[in-house]
Amino acid sequence: MVEPLIDGLVEALRRLPGVGVKSAQRMAYHLLQHDREGARRLSAALLDAVQRTGHCQRCHTFTQGDVCGTCLDGRRDARLLCVVEGPADQAALERSGSYKGLYFVLMGRVSPLDGVGVADIGAEQLLNRASDGVVEEVILATGFTAEGDVTAHALGTALKAQGLKVTRLARGVPAGSELEYVDLSTIAHAMGERR
Repeated sequence: MVEPLIDGLVEALRRLPGVGVKSAQRMAYHLLQHDREGARRLSAALLDAVQRTGHCQRCHTFTQGDVCGTCLDGRRDARLLCVVEGPADQAALERSGSYKGLYFVLMGRVSPLDGVGVADIGAEQLLNRASDGVVEEVILATGFTAEGDVTAHALGTALKAQGLKVTRLARGVPAGSELEYVDLSTIAHAMGERR
């Protein structure tokens, strides 16, 4: 019989994406048996982040203040607004060092099967932000999934109706990959968008 506290820990760890029962059990037993200090630090960091982190009033990413550091950075190009599905996507773009504009974080994507529509992901706030008279181009950087494509199409249509220039991230064959291992839709799209 598993102790209720351990069972509760396993269930809590299962809430993480991609973590099943066995992985959650391994993590729980590891923390309790080999790294109790790590468990304390993890617990404190989670509690601190949950209590002190909110959403930026301008772009909706996570921040400790009312407005995030990216939105406050005067060196960013305010004429460019990149729309991403979540803070992890924003972080990935920032790590690339290839983008110096501002962001709008949707906190999701349109998913009709899950009952998530355009209004549920902050489309109205995006339209208000993009229509501030400063933004000249909106870059849609949603994922290349069915939901990401639907999201980009719906937002792109609404943004173009506001008279804004709307672009979408290019997609194609990843650098360093062998063509024979790339999926067919990526190859087809890369061929169609060749330069």
